[in-house]
Amino acid sequence: MTPPELFSARLRSAAPVLTLAPMQDVTTLEFMRVIARYGGPDVYWTEYFRVHGDSRPEKWILDSITKNPTGRPVVAQLIGNDIPALVRTAKLLQKYPVAAIDLNLGCPAPIVYRKCAGGGLLREPLKIDAILGALRDAVTVPFTVKTRIGFESAAEFDMLLPLFAKHPIDLLTIHARTVVQMYRPGVRYDLIARAARELRCPVLANGNVYGAAQAVTLFAETGVRGLMIGRGAIRNPWLFDQIRAELRGEKIRLPAGRELLAYIHELWDNEITPGVRESAQVQRMKKFMNFIGEGIGGQFLFEIRRVTTTADFWRVCEIYLNHDHLMALEPPETF
Repeated sequence: MTPPELFSARLRSAAPVLTLAPMQDVTTLEFMRVIARYGGPDVYWTEYFRVHGDSRPEKWILDSITKNPTGRPVVAQLIGNDIPALVRTAKLLQKYPVAAIDLNLGCPAPIVYRKCAGGGLLREPLKIDAILGALRDAVTVPFTVKTRIGFESAAEFDMLLPLFAKHPIDLLTIHARTVVQMYRPGVRYDLIARAARELRCPVLANGNVYGAAQAVTLFAETGVRGLMIGRGAIRNPWLFDQIRAELRGEKIRLPAGRELLAYIHELWDNEITPGVRESAQVQRMKKFMNFIGEGIGGQFLFEIRRVTTTADFWRVCEIYLNHDHLMALEPPETF
């Protein structure tokens, strides 16, 4: 089957769908390669392609489609507000082995939403309506949307839901926070449950999915078709397989400290660019360690954020992870 056929069949199957969230400068080809070795998701999303009047798809993001090492479908995500450019880019990307075309309506970065793109479009419902209509006409593979529940207030969801119901999209992913909320507490899973009840298309739940037991509870309480996991998958690459085990009623496997240390070594080997200065390499890894550290506890996060050399980076990792104790890798506070 083609990638779109595989994706559609996956959505029609009875098994819950587990997906990797698109995270800019994180969900690269290199990260896909690493996380696939730990079980990995059923479907991957690319970083977003920046779309504007004279844009062309970024080569490094195309690589995650054309060189996909996982054997599983990859969805191409677009961000922008220029309708002709979005249509042009969607048509171009369909020439590649993409499973679907996805529209980003959820990015909370100020540099994005101030340009009325990503989450910023949630302030422009008429524009969203026009974009959804134009892309639905242009996309012959599955067409999906990733959104937040509003820009400033969850009350805005009352206005957004009819827009998603109006257009025959194939899947809606909902990050159950507002744009201005960023990643702060207060995830509204109840609104995801409402969407799952009211929409004809399948719904994925996104937002602070951190553990196997919690994931199974989310399925039961929201009725969603699947889950999209971002930061939790960086912190715990075993999480997808742990959720699958929990759904089967099996005991989940927890990694030992040395296994987490080996994972960090894999990230280092895949993410570090030869010839780049040492401080930049260490800083690149800190992007991942900010999330991994939440599951380690103690003073690890405090110390790893302050290292500047390769030697100090691995010294801190060895102190905290060179052991055989099993680790749940869940953050100290859940919300």
